[in-house]
Amino acid sequence: MERKWRGTPVWEHDGIICTGESYKKVVKLTFAKGASLQDPAGLFNSSLDGNVRRAIDISEGADVDASAFKAVVCEAVALNSARKRPK
Repeated sequence: MERKWRGTPVWEHDGIICTGESYKKVVKLTFAKGASLQDPAGLFNSSLDGNVRRAIDISEGADVDASAFKAVVCEAVALNSARKRPK
């Protein structure tokens, strides 16, 4: 994890995977290429109308499906890695 843009945490692997922002009522994890990721568990619940990003807003005390979250992160890593491979 690296901090960019005034201290915003950014998780990267061959490019940005997601950023984290904290707000009064939620923590928002915004996936840079979220619109290209499968989300069968319906984790993405914010920024759904864009063509590129998708976000997960997590309220205090909310349960997050850990295996579904791991699957989304792994898919984001695979997507970034595939785009870095020479053609």
